[in-house]
Amino acid sequence: MVYYVTRSNRHAADDDADLGRYSDPPLLVLASLADGPKHGHKMIEDIARMSGSRLGPGTLYGAIARLEREKLIEPLPAEERRYPYRLTAKGLRVLRAKLATLRRFARAGLRKLEAR
Repeated sequence: MVYYVTRSNRHAADDDADLGRYSDPPLLVLASLADGPKHGHKMIEDIARMSGSRLGPGTLYGAIARLEREKLIEPLPAEERRYPYRLTAKGLRVLRAKLATLRRFARAGLRKLEAR
């Protein structure tokens, strides 16, 4: 079964709004957690700064639930009413591999543009 959740880009930078934004929510969550644990609101803000995409709470927590099931992130003890998460060792490996793939893809695309 597949569920689709819309993402909100309200309040995100609109420089090239017609072109869309990179917005794979699980990858965005992993990248946000790369520099240390964060709770949901902090991740939303960090992701908006990194990618220009502002994830809605449903999209964010759907991605978090999936990443937890896959043991890529884990919850930390609550801090007041905030529930932080951190990358697991497996999550760090997956993030490195995905970013390396994106780097190769970007380089290949840029080479194609330069060849024009």
